[in-house]
Amino acid sequence: MPRFHRIAVGQYEEFRQPGAIKAAAAELFSTLTFVFAGQGSGMAFSKITKGGPTSPPGLVAAALAHGFGLFVAVSVGANISGGHVNPAVTFGAAIGGNLTLVRAVLYIIAQLLGSTVACILLAFSTGGLTTTAFALSGVSVWSAFVFEIVMTFGLVYTVYATALDPKKGDIGIIAPIAIGLIVGANILAGGAFTGASMNPAVSFGPALVSWDWTNHWVYWAGPLVGGGLAGVVYQLIFISHTHEPLPTGDY
Repeated sequence: MPRFHRIAVGQYEEFRQPGAIKAAAAELFSTLTFVFAGQGSGMAFSKITKGGPTSPPGLVAAALAHGFGLFVAVSVGANISGGHVNPAVTFGAAIGGNLTLVRAVLYIIAQLLGSTVACILLAFSTGGLTTTAFALSGVSVWSAFVFEIVMTFGLVYTVYATALDPKKGDIGIIAPIAIGLIVGANILAGGAFTGASMNPAVSFGPALVSWDWTNHWVYWAGPLVGGGLAGVVYQLIFISHTHEPLPTGDY
């Protein structure tokens, strides 16, 4: 019967290893780039049109900005850290044994820091415009929770299929664009209801800088549950346990 024999806690010394530090730095800069583009697009749209980001043109603009931004962020980080750019992706990858829990914590800290710095830079460079926190619109907290679970499940499932599966072969080449496209599609599907975060780091930076924590737990619990479920499902059903462990460079 399959089991998660590859989950590893890791060693505290990983926090001081040059490779781990470089990988965390890559996550920081990739997340900073992604959040600056995504959050900045919403701020620019609101300023130019005087309209809300959940209007039809606003959703399309957000989907394009986040999809393109994530494609670039994943691409530039892939060879160093794996290009997670998302605590939910990192958590889902750790569930499948693709990195240690210690390194996962290091990645998540870097991702949160990158998002926060991006929002601070946006607030400064736009003359004090608000980096709006994610908010619910017309749905209950529990409906939003399910929305975030399902959308993040699709995202992390895509990451597994195109980037983490040892059998991925040539399809790994399209991993960054596939990941960007699923995020853009999910924003079109759920952006009008929850803002379609799918990423605790993307939610954390704006919430911290604007100091608006309303229903913030949804944007942690939903993505982490969805990412963890995707890791469990893909690892149990689709990844053969006869494979050799993934090389460190693929983490």
